[in-house]
Amino acid sequence: MNELLKIRDLHAVADGKEILKGINLEVNAGEVHAIMGPNGAGKSTLSAVLTGRENFTVTRGEVWFKGKNLLELPAEDRAREGIFLSFQYPVEIPGVSTVNFLKTAINEHRKYRGEPPYPAGEFLKMIREKMEWVGIDSKLLNRSLNEGFSGGEKKKNEIFQMAVLEPLLAILDETDSGLDIDALRVVANGVNRLKGAENATIVITHYQRLLAYIVPDVVHVLYDGRIVKTAGKELAIELEKQGYDWIKRQLAEGN
Repeated sequence: MNELLKIRDLHAVADGKEILKGINLEVNAGEVHAIMGPNGAGKSTLSAVLTGRENFTVTRGEVWFKGKNLLELPAEDRAREGIFLSFQYPVEIPGVSTVNFLKTAINEHRKYRGEPPYPAGEFLKMIREKMEWVGIDSKLLNRSLNEGFSGGEKKKNEIFQMAVLEPLLAILDETDSGLDIDALRVVANGVNRLKGAENATIVITHYQRLLAYIVPDVVHVLYDGRIVKTAGKELAIELEKQGYDWIKRQLAEGN
């Protein structure tokens, strides 16, 4: 198996409070992993730590990505190495059009790999193809990034960015938040089309409904800063039926 991500005994704090309390996780190329858990379990903190957010401090543990020590890399180099984060609440960037943002981002990645800038004609052809995948309106390309976008448009735009950048590891942090069923299907279709033998996806979600469209190979339950249960896709269905109190009861019973 081609291992992309390996996390060992990861602990992290924010504002003096320990949030991650010993995360262990391995993700191989070609896999989709779902991380589920209640509010405050540490799901978004894990994504923030992996992508290099500075307001979290790692106090113990190791994170390896493609055999490199991820914790030694600044956030921008983690992105250039192939990690992509789809934010729960995408930010607006006034004055920067979506198309210019993407052109700058992809050329920075190419520069990092020692490649020349993307030829302009080929770039425009490529983004038109990716727009069709995700169902993005071409009018959004020349508007400021996410400015005035609806919640669904912002999420679609995030998946569009992922399609253009073709990351090795995509982390979707509650991408289903605020999406209606039609937008959910469009977003999931884009994610599924990007799945390949060389890349992997981590889907962070509260609910099973997204996993009906993006079917995971492995489901993890993150509870109180630790991954306490791992199984196949059937675990998500069981959680939907039983709720997170079921996990709490199992832990209390030592299961």
